[in-house]
This record gives sequence, structure tokens and C-alpha cells, in this order.
Amino acid sequence: MSDEKTIGVYDAQATKYVKLVSRPEPDQDLRAFMDAVPAGGRVLDFGCGPGNSAAMMRDSGFVVDAMDGSAEMVRVAAETFGITVQHATFDTLDASGIYDGIWANFSLLHAPKAELDDHLTRIHKALKLGGVFHIGTKLGTGEERDKIGRLYSYYQEDELLGHLIKVGFTPRTTRYGRDKGLSGEMADFIIVLSDA
Repeated sequence: MSDEKTIGVYDAQATKYVKLVSRPEPDQDLRAFMDAVPAGGRVLDFGCGPGNSAAMMRDSGFVVDAMDGSAEMVRVAAETFGITVQHATFDTLDASGIYDGIWANFSLLHAPKAELDDHLTRIHKALKLGGVFHIGTKLGTGEERDKIGRLYSYYQEDELLGHLIKVGFTPRTTRYGRDKGLSGEMADFIIVLSDA
């Protein structure tokens, strides 16, 4: 089940968010993901937000599907980047062996921790054998809301890797970083690239 309060924050701040996260060129994580996916492969941007990453993948020759739970993000993605986004929540993913890669960049961190294994299982099933999965999340423990009301589920590296391995992923690389988000707060994060 999606967190309606978090979706409401993104609906209200979609225009601000697109300015915060959009960039003209892929960052190191998106580049690493695209390099790991076969040229021209089919990818899913899982929780695509305003669609900037989906657009860069499309412009790099990939066949891109995108989904997001925020109706305003769906609108912004279409208007700003010409991306058609399915308005859907994480628990609606129901595909089997069709994707070469799935990009979940700071999206699944808004799902309650109790739901993570279900979401990861759906993602693993949707990937082709050997498909690539990118997940970005914030480092920490437990669950809490940030100062603008979004639900966050925090993970330590061992915990996150444990969830990935449990559902059948083989983690490939891990990267740490620190950045400022929509709320203005600085936070540590972890990026994991895995194979299905």
C-alpha cells in the first residue's frame, strides 16, 4: 500500500522537485546503470518522479517504461520531458521476464519497510535472467517522516543487501554519498547495483 501523505507532498511540490533533480546529462549512477544494460534494452523507471532519468535513458536509445504514484509527477514528466508515465503504485507491478534493467532511484525508500521484500520480489520477477537492478536509498535505521511529511524507510548496507539477496539478487557494486533533498536536509545515501 502506498503512503498517501507522501504522494500528496509530491503532488504539491512537483514543479519545485523537477527543478531540484533535473540535469542535462546522466550522473555517475545513471551512467553505470545504462552501461550495464544491453544497448537498446527495455528498462523500467520505477518511481520515475518528473521523468528526467527516463528521458535520458530514452535519449540514449533504450526502450523506456515509467511509472509513478503521483499524478502531478505524471503530468510534469509529460509536459517537461515528453515521457508517458503510467500512474501506478509499486504494488501494481505485475510483469515477468520483460526488462533488461529496472531503475528505482530514491523511490522505494518511501515504501514501508514491511513491504520491501514484496516490491523487490515483483522487480526480480519482472527482470530477465541477468537483468540489472539499481536501488538508491537513504542510510539509517527505522522509519520516520521528514519535515515536509514524506515517509522514509532507512537501511544500513547489510540490511539492504540482505533483502536483495533474499529475493534472488546478486549485488554487484555499492556506493555511498551525501546530498540535500527536497526538504533541504542533508542525508547520507547508498546506491546498490545488482544482477537478477
